[in-house]
Amino acid sequence: MRIPVISGLLLVSTLLAGCGEQAAEPAAVAPAQPALTLSPLGELALRPERNAPAAVIGRHEARISAEVAATIQALPVEVGQSVAAGALIVRLDPRDAALALERAEAALAQAEARLAQADAQLQRAQTLRERNFYSPEALTLRETERAAAVADARAARASRDTARRALDKHSLRAPFAGVVRERPAQLGELAAPGSVLLTLVAAGDPEVAAQLQPQDVEVVAQAGEWQFEAAGVRHPLRLIRVSPAMNPESRSVEARFAFAAAAPAIGQSGRLLWRETRPWLPADLLVRRDGRYGVFTAVDGKARFHVLPGASEGRPALVDLPDATRIVVLGRHALQDGAALP
Repeated sequence: MRIPVISGLLLVSTLLAGCGEQAAEPAAVAPAQPALTLSPLGELALRPERNAPAAVIGRHEARISAEVAATIQALPVEVGQSVAAGALIVRLDPRDAALALERAEAALAQAEARLAQADAQLQRAQTLRERNFYSPEALTLRETERAAAVADARAARASRDTARRALDKHSLRAPFAGVVRERPAQLGELAAPGSVLLTLVAAGDPEVAAQLQPQDVEVVAQAGEWQFEAAGVRHPLRLIRVSPAMNPESRSVEARFAFAAAAPAIGQSGRLLWRETRPWLPADLLVRRDGRYGVFTAVDGKARFHVLPGASEGRPALVDLPDATRIVVLGRHALQDGAALP
C-alpha cells in the first residue's frame, strides 16, 4: 500500500516543526512577603539583677588616740572584745600629771589667800576713807591690788582645771559600746600625742556601705528592694541615704543601707543586689542598620527603626520606650525603615 506523497510530506513537516520548537520559559514568581510577628515590649523586656561591691561596717568607728605623752600602763581590752560605753580601755602613767595638778592646786590656794587679804585691806581702807582717815589715792591703790588678786585667782583656777583635765586624759574610755577591731598599742610603750592606740567599732545597728557608679545612683534609689549577699546568704536591706558627693579616687558614690532583719558580722564583704526597674532587651532581638543597633517598632502601620543608644553586639540593651510599644520579633532582619506592616 502506498502512502500519498503529499500526506507523507505534511507528516514529515509536522514532525520537524515539533522537534525544532523550544520550551516556553516559566512565569516569574513574586518574592514571598516575610512572616512578621510583633510583641509588646513589656512581654519581651528583662529586668536584670545588678550588683555593686559592698561591706558591713559599724555605724560608728573611732580610732582612739593619745592626747598626752605618757607610758602605757594598762590595756584591759583585747582585739575582738566587746566593751560597754564608758569602760576603761587604756590607762597611761598618770604620775607626772598628778604632780602637775598638785602644783596647780597649791598655786590656786596661794592666789585665793592673797585675794582674801586684798579683800580685807580694801574693806578697812573704805572704812577709814568714810571717816576721812584715808586718802583717795591710797584707796585706789587698794582697789587695784584687789582687782589684781581677783585676776590671779582666776588664772590659778584655770591652771588647776587644765591640770585636772590633763590627768583625766591618762584614762581613755570607750565613747560608745562596741568591739575592739585593732589594737596596735602595747603595754609599756610610750604613747605620743596623736598616736592611735586602738580602733573601736560600734557593735549595734551595723550598716552596709556600697560603692555605686554614678550612672547607677538613680537606678538604685528607685529600685525599691535591695539585698546584701555574702557567703551565699542574702539579707534584705532598706536604703538610708546616698551621698551627694563623689569619691575623687574611686570615682564612685557611696550609698548606706540598714538591715531589715538579722545582720552578718561587721567587716563582712559582699555585694549589694538590686533589680532593674528599666526595661532591657535580650541581645538576640537587636538588629543593625547603618552601623547602629536598635529595634523595629510598629508606628502607624509601618516599621520604624529605633536606635538604642549605647547598644552593642552580644549584650542586652537598655530600652527607652514604653512597655506598650510593639516590637517586631519575627521577620525583623529583612525589614527596612518605613516598610509597610501587614
